[in-house]
Amino acid sequence: MSFQESDISWQVLAGIIRDWAGSSAELGEVRRLEGGVINTTLGLTLKSGERAVLKISPHRINRDYQYEAYQLDLLRSLGLPTPQVYRMKIGTLEEPHSLILMQFMDGIDLAQAKTQCSAEQFDDLQRDLAEIILTMHKQTSPEYRRASADNTDSFASWPEFYRKLYDPVVQEACSNRDLPPKARKHISKIHERLDAWLGHNDVPRLVHSDIWATNLLARPDGDGRWRINAVLDPNCKYAHAEAEIAYMDLFHTCTPAFLKAYQQVFKLDEGYHRVRKAVYQLYPLMNHLSLFGNEYAKPMLAALDKVLV
Repeated sequence: MSFQESDISWQVLAGIIRDWAGSSAELGEVRRLEGGVINTTLGLTLKSGERAVLKISPHRINRDYQYEAYQLDLLRSLGLPTPQVYRMKIGTLEEPHSLILMQFMDGIDLAQAKTQCSAEQFDDLQRDLAEIILTMHKQTSPEYRRASADNTDSFASWPEFYRKLYDPVVQEACSNRDLPPKARKHISKIHERLDAWLGHNDVPRLVHSDIWATNLLARPDGDGRWRINAVLDPNCKYAHAEAEIAYMDLFHTCTPAFLKAYQQVFKLDEGYHRVRKAVYQLYPLMNHLSLFGNEYAKPMLAALDKVLV
């Protein structure tokens, strides 16, 4: 969809820009960027040349922006390259647009960077990514919970928290008549027995929860070395860090160079490789099946078979 097809007027965008950059600021260009399901993501360029990124949910109260702003600030406080939040607003009856306005971060996504790097450069970039993930995973909490400023629900048990996160996804999968009855039954049994599948001896650690190529921007530094320049779209939780690594592996975000660097600090043990990794990869595929349709049925069923071995 082009910007012209959007129901967000130029006047609304110009007002957002003036609130941020001052009453004399003028909007010069708007272009649509890749965004989520319930928001529109736009690149805004002022006539002065300043740039920003706007996520906006027209005529919707979208409280997810509160979490995103908090989590971006949290990751920035740890030294991670995340956009500065300029403005965040939850829609009201008088001003019905929810939005978050952020710093524009230059770079290309990780998949594009791979096509421009040599093998040695990409290994170096993966080691840089490992340092970023390690910085997050070194942050701990007494309980499993979503990373937020409010009094969110917390859990002493990781399997209990994980089950809570995925209950709606599992319910939808188990009611999906396009899946074989045997598969639906097995999914239900796995979900009921998560305590047996996901037991571990680690503590709750800060995770991003959606590290894949599009949420990472990279560029060469002044010496020509490729570095991660931006970490985007966090869905941070205090969780089992292995779930993040399995997710990254599932969507080909990490390589052996990453894993070698990461495991110098956090070793992935036999239980991860033999049991937990397959479970941690099954659930995101169930979620993708729910979000994007039956094109994910085949990979999800293949992941299910791995859990049942």
